[in-house]
Amino acid sequence: MAPPEEAAKRDERSSKYSNPMQAAARRATRMLVVKPYVWRILDVTVHGVENLADCPDTFVAVGNHSSHFDTPLVFGSLPPRLARYLSAGAAADFWFTNWWKSASVSHLFNAFPVERRQKKTPEQRAAEKERKANGIPDSPEDIKAKRRAASHRGLASTLLSDGIPILLFPEGGRTYNGAMGVFTPGAAGLAISRNVPIVPFAIVGAFAAWPPHQKGMPKGRPPVHVVYGHPMRPNAGEITHHFNERVRRKIIELHDSTARAYGMKTMADYARAVAIEKSRANNEENK
Repeated sequence: MAPPEEAAKRDERSSKYSNPMQAAARRATRMLVVKPYVWRILDVTVHGVENLADCPDTFVAVGNHSSHFDTPLVFGSLPPRLARYLSAGAAADFWFTNWWKSASVSHLFNAFPVERRQKKTPEQRAAEKERKANGIPDSPEDIKAKRRAASHRGLASTLLSDGIPILLFPEGGRTYNGAMGVFTPGAAGLAISRNVPIVPFAIVGAFAAWPPHQKGMPKGRPPVHVVYGHPMRPNAGEITHHFNERVRRKIIELHDSTARAYGMKTMADYARAVAIEKSRANNEENK
C-alpha cells in the first residue's frame, strides 16, 4: 500500500483526467467542432465498433500513427462510453512545450505528456561519455529535460490504475513513408502490468490523405477508414515482447484486409516502396 503522501500526489496527478465536468466539456467541443470538421474534410468509414461491445471501461487503445488526423479519428469513432475519459498520450517535446498547445490537447483529447526517446548519434554518445569522465556537469538544458521527464514518469500507469483508459501510438511518431514502424513495448507492458486489454485499431488512408510533406489540408474528401479489432489480452505466461508483436501483427492485419477490400495501399505496398527507394539511393551512391 502506498504511503498517504504518495497516494495524495497520485490522486492529484490523475484527478483532472477523470473530472466529469471537464469530460462533458471535452465531448461537447469534439462533437460540435472537431468531429464535424474532420468528417467534412475526409470521407470517414468506421468498421468493427461491434467488436468493442464487451470492452471494459479501462483499456489501452493502440494503433498505427499515419497523420495528425489519427487522434481526432479515434475519439470521433469510438462509442461515447469508451471515449468519455480516454486520455491520449502526446509527445511532451512538442505538445507540452508551451501553455497554449498543452491547453488545446488537454481540453480536446484529455492528453497526458509522453517522453519520446531521442536517438543519440555516435558523436553525441562519445561527447556525453567524455563529459562524464571529466566530471563536467549537465548543461541547464539537460537538467531541465531530465526533470521534465521525471515529472511525467509513471503517469500512464497511474491513469490506468485509476480506471482511466489511454490511447498510445507505439511507433513513437507519425510515419514519414506510409510503412508502419517498430512498436516500442510500453503499451503491451502497461496492459500486462495493469491487467487491462489492448484495443487494436488501424487507420487506413490517412497517410495518403495528408502525408507529412503536404502543405495544407486534403482536397476532395479522400477516403479514410478506422478499423477496430476485438480487445486483446496476453496469453498465459506471454511476455511483453511477444504480446507487443502479436498486437502489431493484428493491427497490420486490420489495416491490410481493409485496404485490399477498398483498393488502397497495404502496409506491404508501403514497405516495398521504401525498400525500392533505399535500393535506388544506394545505387546512386555507388555510381
